Amino acid sequence: MMNHVMKIGLGVALSFMTPAQAAEADNFKLSNNQRIACSRGLSAGKLNTATCKSYAYVFNTKTSEYFRCQVSMALTRDNKEVINVQSDGGCTKKPRIFDADSSYSFDATETEGPNTNSFFGPGGYAVWASDNSNLKVRGCIIISSGLGSDIAKCIDMKFE
Repeated sequence: MMNHVMKIGLGVALSFMTPAQAAEADNFKLSNNQRIACSRGLSAGKLNTATCKSYAYVFNTKTSEYFRCQVSMALTRDNKEVINVQSDGGCTKKPRIFDADSSYSFDATETEGPNTNSFFGPGGYAVWASDNSNLKVRGCIIISSGLGSDIAKCIDMKFE
Protein backbone atom coordinates (compact mmCIF):
# COMPACT_ATOMS: atom_id res chain seq x y z
CA MET A 1 0.00 0.00 0.00
CA MET A 2 2.80 2.44 0.90
CA ASN A 3 4.62 1.77 -2.41
CA HIS A 4 1.39 2.71 -4.21
CA VAL A 5 1.26 5.96 -2.19
CA MET A 6 4.88 6.78 -3.08
CA LYS A 7 4.26 6.16 -6.81
CA ILE A 8 1.22 8.44 -6.78
CA GLY A 9 3.17 11.11 -4.87
CA LEU A 10 6.07 10.96 -7.34
CA GLY A 11 3.63 11.18 -10.27
CA VAL A 12 1.96 14.24 -8.76
CA ALA A 13 5.38 15.84 -8.11
CA LEU A 14 6.48 15.33 -11.71
CA SER A 15 3.21 16.73 -13.04
CA PHE A 16 3.84 19.99 -11.14
CA MET A 17 7.40 20.31 -12.42
CA THR A 18 6.88 19.57 -16.11
CA PRO A 19 5.40 23.02 -17.05
CA ALA A 20 8.30 24.86 -15.39
CA GLN A 21 10.85 22.75 -17.22
CA ALA A 22 9.11 23.07 -20.56
CA ALA A 23 8.95 26.88 -20.37
CA GLU A 24 12.70 27.29 -20.92
CA ALA A 25 14.17 23.81 -21.09
CA ASP A 26 17.65 25.13 -21.95
CA ASN A 27 18.00 27.07 -18.69
CA PHE A 28 16.25 24.89 -16.09
CA LYS A 29 17.50 21.74 -14.40
CA LEU A 30 15.88 19.54 -11.76
CA SER A 31 18.09 18.94 -8.70
CA ASN A 32 19.48 15.44 -8.23
CA ASN A 33 18.57 15.09 -4.56
CA GLN A 34 14.81 14.59 -4.20
CA ARG A 35 13.62 13.07 -0.94
CA ILE A 36 10.33 11.66 0.29
CA ALA A 37 9.23 11.36 3.90
CA CYS A 38 6.10 9.58 5.07
CA SER A 39 4.44 9.29 8.43
CA ARG A 40 1.57 7.18 9.68
CA GLY A 41 -1.03 7.87 12.31
CA LEU A 42 -3.87 6.02 13.97
CA SER A 43 -7.01 7.98 14.87
CA ALA A 44 -10.23 7.24 16.70
CA GLY A 45 -12.41 4.65 15.00
CA LYS A 46 -9.36 2.66 13.81
CA LEU A 47 -8.63 4.98 10.90
CA ASN A 48 -5.09 4.87 9.50
CA THR A 49 -3.62 7.98 7.87
CA ALA A 50 -0.42 8.02 5.83
CA THR A 51 1.02 11.41 4.88
CA CYS A 52 3.90 11.79 2.43
CA LYS A 53 5.81 14.91 1.44
CA SER A 54 8.51 15.32 -1.14
CA TYR A 55 10.65 18.30 -2.07
CA ALA A 56 12.58 19.03 -5.24
CA TYR A 57 14.32 22.04 -6.70
CA VAL A 58 14.22 23.48 -10.22
CA PHE A 59 17.29 25.61 -10.94
CA ASN A 60 17.91 28.24 -13.62
CA THR A 61 21.43 27.33 -14.77
CA LYS A 62 21.99 30.82 -16.25
CA THR A 63 20.74 33.19 -13.52
CA SER A 64 21.12 30.97 -10.38
CA GLU A 65 17.48 31.60 -9.38
CA TYR A 66 15.68 28.50 -8.18
CA PHE A 67 12.26 27.17 -7.24
CA ARG A 68 11.59 25.04 -4.17
CA CYS A 69 8.83 22.58 -5.05
CA GLN A 70 6.78 20.51 -2.62
CA VAL A 71 4.20 17.82 -3.19
CA SER A 72 2.18 16.16 -0.43
CA MET A 73 -0.45 13.49 -0.22
CA ALA A 74 -2.54 12.16 2.66
CA LEU A 75 -4.37 8.85 2.46
CA THR A 76 -6.95 7.81 5.08
CA ARG A 77 -8.33 4.28 5.28
CA ASP A 78 -10.08 1.95 7.65
CA ASN A 79 -9.57 -1.82 7.78
CA LYS A 80 -11.53 -2.37 4.55
CA GLU A 81 -11.15 0.57 2.15
CA VAL A 82 -9.53 3.90 1.31
CA ILE A 83 -11.80 6.65 2.61
CA ASN A 84 -10.04 9.83 1.52
CA VAL A 85 -7.03 10.93 -0.57
CA GLN A 86 -5.85 14.55 -0.57
CA SER A 87 -2.89 16.00 -2.47
CA ASP A 88 -1.35 19.41 -2.89
CA GLY A 89 1.79 20.94 -4.31
CA GLY A 90 3.49 23.84 -5.98
CA CYS A 91 6.77 25.68 -6.47
CA THR A 92 7.98 28.86 -4.77
CA LYS A 93 10.51 31.13 -6.46
CA LYS A 94 13.66 31.85 -4.45
CA PRO A 95 16.30 34.56 -4.99
CA ARG A 96 19.49 34.29 -7.02
CA ILE A 97 22.49 32.60 -5.44
CA PHE A 98 25.03 34.51 -7.58
CA ASP A 99 24.65 38.14 -8.74
CA ALA A 100 25.87 37.69 -12.33
CA ASP A 101 24.60 35.43 -15.12
CA SER A 102 26.87 32.51 -16.03
CA SER A 103 26.57 28.73 -16.37
CA TYR A 104 25.80 27.17 -12.98
CA SER A 105 25.29 23.75 -11.39
CA PHE A 106 23.08 23.18 -8.37
CA ASP A 107 21.90 20.69 -5.78
CA ALA A 108 19.90 20.88 -2.55
CA THR A 109 18.76 18.70 0.34
CA GLU A 110 16.13 19.00 3.07
CA THR A 111 16.72 18.69 6.81
CA GLU A 112 15.71 15.47 8.51
CA GLY A 113 12.39 15.21 10.33
CA PRO A 114 11.90 16.61 13.85
CA ASN A 115 12.55 13.28 15.58
CA THR A 116 16.11 12.97 14.27
CA ASN A 117 18.86 15.61 14.13
CA SER A 118 16.86 18.69 13.15
CA PHE A 119 16.89 21.30 15.92
CA PHE A 120 13.97 23.38 14.64
CA GLY A 121 12.05 20.50 13.04
CA PRO A 122 11.34 20.32 9.32
CA GLY A 123 11.61 23.40 7.15
CA GLY A 124 15.32 23.89 6.66
CA TYR A 125 17.39 23.01 3.64
CA ALA A 126 20.89 23.31 2.21
CA VAL A 127 21.70 24.59 -1.26
CA TRP A 128 24.97 24.18 -3.16
CA ALA A 129 25.71 26.02 -6.41
CA SER A 130 28.86 26.19 -8.51
CA ASP A 131 29.97 28.21 -11.51
CA ASN A 132 30.72 25.88 -14.44
CA SER A 133 33.13 28.42 -15.99
CA ASN A 134 35.15 29.35 -12.88
CA LEU A 135 36.33 27.66 -9.69
CA LYS A 136 33.52 29.18 -7.60
CA VAL A 137 31.24 27.31 -5.17
CA ARG A 138 28.68 28.76 -2.76
CA GLY A 139 27.04 26.78 0.05
CA CYS A 140 23.87 28.08 1.69
CA ILE A 141 21.82 26.95 4.67
CA ILE A 142 18.23 28.16 4.96
CA ILE A 143 16.34 27.52 8.23
CA SER A 144 12.84 28.53 9.26
CA SER A 145 13.09 30.92 12.21
CA GLY A 146 9.79 29.66 13.61
CA LEU A 147 8.57 33.27 13.45
CA GLY A 148 7.24 33.19 9.88
CA SER A 149 10.50 33.98 8.07
CA ASP A 150 13.51 32.08 6.82
CA ILE A 151 17.10 32.82 7.82
CA ALA A 152 19.57 32.24 4.98
CA LYS A 153 23.36 32.37 5.09
CA CYS A 154 25.62 31.64 2.12
CA ILE A 155 29.38 31.10 2.22
CA ASP A 156 31.79 31.23 -0.72
CA MET A 157 34.12 28.25 -0.52
CA LYS A 158 37.88 28.85 -0.33
CA PHE A 159 40.15 26.57 -2.34
CA GLU A 160 43.48 26.00 -0.62
